[in-house]
Amino acid sequence: MPRLRRVLPALLALSALPLALAQPAHAAPAAGERFVALGDSYSSGVGAGSYLPDSGNCQRSSKAYPSLWAAANAPASFSFTACSGATTGTVKSSQLAPLNSSTTLVSITAGGNDVGFASVMQTCVLQSEANCVTAVNNAITQINNTLPGSLSSLYGSIRGKAPQARVVVLGYPRFYQLSGNCIAGLSETERAAINRGSDALNSTLAKQAANAGFWYSSVVDEFTGHEICSGNAWLHSVSVPVSNSYHPTATGHSAGYLPAFRSAV
Repeated sequence: MPRLRRVLPALLALSALPLALAQPAHAAPAAGERFVALGDSYSSGVGAGSYLPDSGNCQRSSKAYPSLWAAANAPASFSFTACSGATTGTVKSSQLAPLNSSTTLVSITAGGNDVGFASVMQTCVLQSEANCVTAVNNAITQINNTLPGSLSSLYGSIRGKAPQARVVVLGYPRFYQLSGNCIAGLSETERAAINRGSDALNSTLAKQAANAGFWYSSVVDEFTGHEICSGNAWLHSVSVPVSNSYHPTATGHSAGYLPAFRSAV
């Protein structure tokens, strides 16, 4: 019996250990978060609908992942400055005002517009297969040579204004399921080239985020099985209005981007 009394506290302590280990080291009460959402159309929510009346051409949506996270977690403050068409330069020049030493959480997507994403997709849709592949390859050259410096400059500005914040950089989906069920539209060669461009962009984002001490969260896994040509796409193909084209749907935000963001917070 005395031996049992000595062993029992140790057993109780061990039984509690998995629960303690399961808590992420960076966990913080969401109610205390001061959250700023930066970036381009993939953060503002173009394609998700339900645009906020005061967002104008930035097309910030109540169904975009930053809005959904804020609605579910009730942070102490939430500033939503992401804007359709934003580049790393315009994020730096026009979106960083809400950041300060009290900011605890930042989300961002940026980089696609720097390398002419919309122009590449227009070329692929309207011109020849060869022109499409050339456009993608030119974009990849920019991704490898020019974009790293632009991202480094932007990330440095974010860190300077919000030194205590956890900054989560989110990537972009692969757009096409190869050998999928699309009958018309782009060729398989064009679809593979576009996916290759997305992979190159995500690789650069991940590297620059790591260099800055930020957290990178891919969305490729979340969107796998839900690309264009999958039969259950969370991305718009060529659409009306045209601005929705190649952007996540509302489901793409709630079931794709939101879980990816949440996993890094």
